Amino acid sequence: MTAGAAPRAVDRSALMHTYPEPPVTFVRGSGSWLWDTEGRRYLDFLSGLAVTSLGHAHPAVTEAIAAQAATLLHVSNLFGNVVGPEVARIIDRLVAGGEGRGGGQVFFANSGAEANECALKLARKWAGPGRHVVVSSWDAFHGRTLATLHATGQPAKHLPFEPLPEGFVHVPYDDLEALQRACDEPTVAAVLIEPVMGEAGVIVPSSDYLKAVRQLCSDREVLLMVDEVQTGLGRTGRWFCFQHAGIEPDVVTMAKALGNGVPIGACWARAEVAAAFGPSDHASTFGGQPLAASAARATLAVMENEEVPGRAERAGRRLRLGLSALPGVLAVRGMGLLLGVVVAPGSAPAVVSEALGLGLVVNAPRPDTVRLAPALLVSDEEIDEGLAMLGAAIDRSLGSTP
Repeated sequence: MTAGAAPRAVDRSALMHTYPEPPVTFVRGSGSWLWDTEGRRYLDFLSGLAVTSLGHAHPAVTEAIAAQAATLLHVSNLFGNVVGPEVARIIDRLVAGGEGRGGGQVFFANSGAEANECALKLARKWAGPGRHVVVSSWDAFHGRTLATLHATGQPAKHLPFEPLPEGFVHVPYDDLEALQRACDEPTVAAVLIEPVMGEAGVIVPSSDYLKAVRQLCSDREVLLMVDEVQTGLGRTGRWFCFQHAGIEPDVVTMAKALGNGVPIGACWARAEVAAAFGPSDHASTFGGQPLAASAARATLAVMENEEVPGRAERAGRRLRLGLSALPGVLAVRGMGLLLGVVVAPGSAPAVVSEALGLGLVVNAPRPDTVRLAPALLVSDEEIDEGLAMLGAAIDRSLGSTP
């Protein structure tokens, strides 16, 4: 693409306008790299919002998808398939840290929002009549369905769709006293929490917060439901982020990285909690179908073979150290390879735009925060290249500030 040339136009007129006009259109990916309609290459440090954690077009996942597509795509949950139950057993083992069994059961969905929707319904069914309230955090993000939108603690997103389903209370994140007061109400069935708040700007709670929440939920006899949609499956340096705190949740939701780009989500629950659901209590036409489950099986196999939690922890240390040394970086938040780079107030969108112009893909969940979520197989050389581009982007954005 020549300097100053306009990107090739893509007719998007038949699409609903639910997203801003994209600054670039990608047509191909390989590993940590993407190519646009003009053939320009970009280093992907966002991974489709923490989805392509093995990188783009990973050969093992590609082969599994092709083989399953040529064998059996779908039969519905009126009948069984052999792949979904196997993936459920792997998830149960990883929830336990990778060894033995976690003692739980899995419901398969198609997205993180659907996984959380399952968790919300399960909490109500488990708690029984009169206990239906779910407590979540201000600024949290749990999905875009009507129920998960209300669980999401962002009032600006609520307003256009009110009235929302009732039964949700929000408290400040990392505020145990506020959570205690909310859970004093006899109508509370569960607490839904992100172990790291991704869309809020990669906010990590104080070191003892999750343990205290676990104890509070046990004392109040309410479910602790951990939303690991963005943090799960190795990204923070453990299979699941809650494992850093040494706790055992009652429900864990996941999606994003599970299929490395193929839509699949899952809701895991302790067996005695999962037992609250009976036939016809919840369902999904595509949930756990052979194609998505085969992608998940291949993805999880690579993750285990490559020991991605350890890789994410090591690569995250290198990336954090490099970020902290960049001029214009005020702070670095996060864990493993989910990092938020704090820059001057209001400057994050400009940094993201400059980075894209230099060939680096990142995003700004908040006006002062640039989010990085590279592939968990990212190389040291790619980390160093990304640091150089981000440093140049920050410098350019500062230079353009009046």
